[in-house]
Amino acid sequence: MFFSKFERMIAGRYLRAKRKEGFISVISGFALTGIALGVATLIIVMSVMNGFKSELLSRILGLNGHIMLVSTPGYPFTDYQNAVQSLEKMDGVQIAVPMIEKQLLVSTGSTAEGAVVRAISKEDILKKDVMRSGLKNVNIEAFEDEYVILGERLADRLGVMVGDEITLISPNGKVTAFGTVPRMKSYIILGTFNVGMYEYDSNFIFMPIPAAQKFFSLYGAVTQIDVTLNDGDDLKKMRQSIENSVGLDAYVYDWKQTNAAFFNAIDVERNVMFLILTLIILVAAFNIITALIMLVKDKGRDIEVLRTMGATKSVIMRIFMMDGAYIGIVGTTIGLFLGILFCENIERIRRLLEKLSGKDLFSAEIYFLSQLPAEIDWYEVSVVAIVALALSFLATIYPAYRAAKYDPVEALRYE
Repeated sequence: MFFSKFERMIAGRYLRAKRKEGFISVISGFALTGIALGVATLIIVMSVMNGFKSELLSRILGLNGHIMLVSTPGYPFTDYQNAVQSLEKMDGVQIAVPMIEKQLLVSTGSTAEGAVVRAISKEDILKKDVMRSGLKNVNIEAFEDEYVILGERLADRLGVMVGDEITLISPNGKVTAFGTVPRMKSYIILGTFNVGMYEYDSNFIFMPIPAAQKFFSLYGAVTQIDVTLNDGDDLKKMRQSIENSVGLDAYVYDWKQTNAAFFNAIDVERNVMFLILTLIILVAAFNIITALIMLVKDKGRDIEVLRTMGATKSVIMRIFMMDGAYIGIVGTTIGLFLGILFCENIERIRRLLEKLSGKDLFSAEIYFLSQLPAEIDWYEVSVVAIVALALSFLATIYPAYRAAKYDPVEALRYE
């Protein structure tokens, strides 16, 4: 056994000997608290960043495909049914969804907002879990002709409800002798949707493909085809295969390309936060050094007596290293418990804090999501625990070395 019973007994006495009002000294308590807070904060922040990235990715891929085929300007996909069938026959492709996507202005007479119309068939809406589960009291079978489905936040901004009429205004209208006349047409709101992502809930309008083809004068064509893969890890290989099959007839993009800047920013912020918050544990480790040095100075006479009685330098070192390790282990354990407990209840805690403060602490307009996510990565939790324990252990080496240098002759000199 690395630590003998004698060493454990002396180390325990030294910790208890400094206790007057608490279990350990004030400085040791600060060190333990610092390690616990550092570990808990690291776990919470990393879990929130993981959850944020995972939720955004699931929403993006739930509404869009892994790969997008976009028509060249002025040349929409006219034979898109055959193209969809050919894509779905490829190994690795789950579904291919034809769409029309255009920007326009939506008006209610007193209010106007910019929006994005996405034309899609009701069958394809039902194929997408995120889209299907996001529908609010919508009779999807009636999704045809002059009916549209609005994002819930967009409907709130416009002040409209199910059954109300809205007017869609497209700048790409008819060309006349007096210039271009915007195209305008009224539609009835069939229902709303809420997918939990602010960008879509506040800007998107779903419309049946035939109605959009008529409104945008596309005459039986679509502007893009979204391809969802069975396995996202096959993205690079499948994109290459699709590019080879379509040639120059379309632009081919993937979700990583279209969202590269956004997800790179999340990864950079995540790594920087890990480094910054690790400093909390490092500061707590310096507190361990301070606490042990003070303990060594306070127990100087005891150390000399132990040395006189035959305790070796290695025994003295292990005694004080055990004291420091105890602080690190207990602090790390408490931090792990607090961090995991916080992550498991983070949404309840957010709502409680918002209720107490009366402020919106997680604005969907800023963070894109309507709920605060947290996803615990147990590998990262293990790394955090190992880093905390390693720093705590390293912090014990110097004070323990100083304790081992005490000369037993000094004890005999003053007797």
